[in-house]
Amino acid sequence: METLKFKTNIKCGGCIATVTPFLNGDENIEKWQVDLESADRILTVETVHSADEVTELVKKAGYNAEEIN
Repeated sequence: METLKFKTNIKCGGCIATVTPFLNGDENIEKWQVDLESADRILTVETVHSADEVTELVKKAGYNAEEIN
């Protein structure tokens, strides 16, 4: 399990509600959260997925995620 961080365009609670079924529904994601106070809306994910796989999940929900190294 590793912790990945992404810059996103998730802006509010409604956006979080939209991505929740995608991220909670994936058995390879242990936990996740979005920092709405951050200007970059940082998504932190604990997962065994690669960064590309997490980016694709967020994209399916209609949002962008760019890995922060």
